[in-house]
Amino acid sequence: MQNKRQSQVGELIKRHFSNVLINQGRYIYQDALVSVTNVVMSPDLQHAKIYLSIYNSNDDKEELIDSLKNEKGRLKNELGTRLRKHIRRIPEIDFYLDETLDEMERMNKLFDKIRSNDD
Repeated sequence: MQNKRQSQVGELIKRHFSNVLINQGRYIYQDALVSVTNVVMSPDLQHAKIYLSIYNSNDDKEELIDSLKNEKGRLKNELGTRLRKHIRRIPEIDFYLDETLDEMERMNKLFDKIRSNDD
């Protein structure tokens, strides 16, 4: 469970990193739609786990996350430029794939299949 400060910094990073992806992300992932779904901060606010949802991608989603990890320095730099007035130290960032929506879609298809078998 995150405390209030962790949640505040997480939301701040989520908002600003979304803008970073809008401005810088197209060079990395081309036509895919990438959105920040959650940011989890460590208790000391030195590490941020950024969870991303990826849509409209023909490539492997893990491959896309790896591409973002390769550009982590540039993305963190851009994030730091946006956050320097808000927080004292820019945390280390790590990217994780959020598969919640993919799982929901899979479950909906499964329920539809069960319903069609009942008819």
